[in-house]
Amino acid sequence: MVRKLLGIMAVLFALFSLAPVAFAAGGENLVLTLKDGDVTIRLRPDLAPKHVAQIEKLTKEGAYDNVVFHRVIPGFMAQTGDVKFGKKGSSEFNIRRAGMGGSQYPDLAAEFSKVPFKRGTVGMARSQDPNSANSQFFICFDDASFLNGQYTVVGEVVKGMDVVDKIKKGRADNNGSVADPDVIIKARIEATK
Repeated sequence: MVRKLLGIMAVLFALFSLAPVAFAAGGENLVLTLKDGDVTIRLRPDLAPKHVAQIEKLTKEGAYDNVVFHRVIPGFMAQTGDVKFGKKGSSEFNIRRAGMGGSQYPDLAAEFSKVPFKRGTVGMARSQDPNSANSQFFICFDDASFLNGQYTVVGEVVKGMDVVDKIKKGRADNNGSVADPDVIIKARIEATK
């Protein structure tokens, strides 16, 4: 009886110890087509389920298509996702206001984690209010530990960092604002393989 119970416990332990790995391997990717190729971002609903759900919803609606990278600071990050003022070709597009808008959906409460901001980390942009993230996100060019625990991590680039590195940079002395910025040509959600 004891041996049987120990065997069942060993099986359960093995299943539960593999569960996080299996979960992390599944899920969905956000794929951004840029001028120099595709960027694949593994989304992390295990860290930020509400933020990831909002990104997926906006992507499926086509909201991120033709949205500019309005703030790109060399050695730090590339910011995009203003679907209101940053969408080229829309009636509300305004390069001077890009970065000030969001989507028609409500802002999200912070979902901070202990995952560090490093090269390739994707985080949600926000105002001074920690609960103000909406549609904008950024991709880190380098480690940015000063953001740890203060911004919501939603994913990490798993393919195409060389493409991210080629995004047109802004002027560091002008908060990274970009004249004639690059755009997300197309954003789509794909199941991980």
